Amino acid sequence: MSVEKKKTAIGKAVDFAILKRIFVYVKPYKRNFILAVCTTIFLAFLSPVRPILIQYTFDHFVFVPNASMLLIMTFVLVGLLISEALFQFVDSYLTNSLGQKVIKDIRVQLYQHILNLRLKYYDNNPIGMMVTRAVSDIEVIADVFSNGLIVIIGDILKIIVIVVVMFFINYKLTLIALTTIPLLLIATYVFKKSVQKSFQDVRTQVARLNSFVQEHITGMNIIQIFNRENAEYKKFDAINEKHRNANVDSIMAYSIFFPIVEILSSLALALIVWWGGKGVLEGETTIGQLMSFIMFLNMMFRPIRQLADRFNTLQMGMVSSERVLKVLDTVEIIENSGTKEANAIEGKVDFKDVWFAYNDEDWIIKNISFSVNKGETVALVGATGAGKSSIINLLNRFYEYNKGAIVIDGTDVRDYELTSLRKNIGVVLQDVFLFSDTIANNISLNNPEISREKIIEAAKMVGAHEFISNLPGTYDYNVMERGGMLSVGQRQLISFIRAYVYNPKILVLDEATSSIDTESEKLIQNAIDILTKGRTSIVIAHRLATIQKADKIIVMDKGEIIEMGNHQELLKKNGQYKRLFELQFKEDGVV
Repeated sequence: MSVEKKKTAIGKAVDFAILKRIFVYVKPYKRNFILAVCTTIFLAFLSPVRPILIQYTFDHFVFVPNASMLLIMTFVLVGLLISEALFQFVDSYLTNSLGQKVIKDIRVQLYQHILNLRLKYYDNNPIGMMVTRAVSDIEVIADVFSNGLIVIIGDILKIIVIVVVMFFINYKLTLIALTTIPLLLIATYVFKKSVQKSFQDVRTQVARLNSFVQEHITGMNIIQIFNRENAEYKKFDAINEKHRNANVDSIMAYSIFFPIVEILSSLALALIVWWGGKGVLEGETTIGQLMSFIMFLNMMFRPIRQLADRFNTLQMGMVSSERVLKVLDTVEIIENSGTKEANAIEGKVDFKDVWFAYNDEDWIIKNISFSVNKGETVALVGATGAGKSSIINLLNRFYEYNKGAIVIDGTDVRDYELTSLRKNIGVVLQDVFLFSDTIANNISLNNPEISREKIIEAAKMVGAHEFISNLPGTYDYNVMERGGMLSVGQRQLISFIRAYVYNPKILVLDEATSSIDTESEKLIQNAIDILTKGRTSIVIAHRLATIQKADKIIVMDKGEIIEMGNHQELLKKNGQYKRLFELQFKEDGVV
């Protein structure tokens, strides 16, 4: 958020444009909202009744003794207290439940939107920030309903009703009671400004903490491998200190404000007792009026004291709403305007003069053209950064190419319905991501159409059934976060089974045999042979031994194709491929 936007967010307690958008989510719960508002208004008018009854009781049944009526009025007051407590319960339940219903819908919509954001968005935004938006910020939005707008309206209405009733009973006592209000309003304004800034800092530091913790716990193995525990601890300590300082600033504001309110309310009470007591002695004020005004004073100061806090809650709800809506308004989405289903594709792929850049015209892919016939295996080789992975990202439409065309079976990939297209392109990545779930669920991804029998059959075909059967719980074994309970090779085999059960027409293998031991490589190479049989396959590999059987090998450098042909043809060319091949195998006596 820019400095200008921060100032705008802090300066506005109520942004009606944001509030209007948030209240769109209230429409399905209109009855709940109306009941909450009605209950809040009713409580505002009900609150002054108790002091009035107490005044009446003292003036008519205590000062002028009447034991039977005193007992009746006592029962009436108890009944009123019970009724007021019940209505307060209903009001609290309605406002809080409304808030929870609204944020549930917002969170579901936000998560659905996040699922559809293209990968470029995640390249530029920390995952921890997204977690903060989807969890912490949305929780703050709930306070707009439970402790924000409706409650503020109720508190203001209650103050107005109490002041009107007080003027009606005794205008002189009312003016005395209100003498400290200007000082209270000044203190409230100063408090509100101080807390607004500190709350904004707190939200910023929470986002920083979430981002840091999420990233560093995920990369804990790197921290420990390179003995960076102390350095990362110091970074975390610095971030945590800023988070603490932001909270301490708000604590300081509260620590100053509430004693001031207590002093002013006590001063007002003392004035009421002095002036009212004098009025009782002079016969201008009754004992009942004096007691009712003491109660009115407490009832009036309590919402005034809370209003500043509630306005800050509302303002923070506005800030969090603005952040969440900003994500919802993000248009980093791959356009799904295609209408053709890809279920019947055969798998012929053509790249025609394709150009691609992540930013502006900093070209990653430059004028790439090649064809893959149905059932063929094409291998992409080249140095890191040559553009190999970008090609498969374009094929899946994780990113959009800038110029040229990518065609499957004669139809541009943009003309296929996006879900249908990706369903028919299987991808096995080098860095396999497994969820904290069972092996079976990681294979099927909880797809009810994939049966346990189909999973086991696929595991046997890939050659992973034996190691899975030896695990505790076999296919119900929980692999924990990111598959931490399995070896790299085992995780890779799981990803092959996952690709196999989805039966894609086109298969993409991105560095699928790197970072694994020789024994696992043999299993995975066998799995590759099974997976690629009869399928159009695009294989990215550093280990050239794994792609010698490919129908076509494409050598890339700096986003361009520099050589193309099969293994033998490229060796005869005596070019970059042969140099790469000799570099990898000369130590083993292969060349």
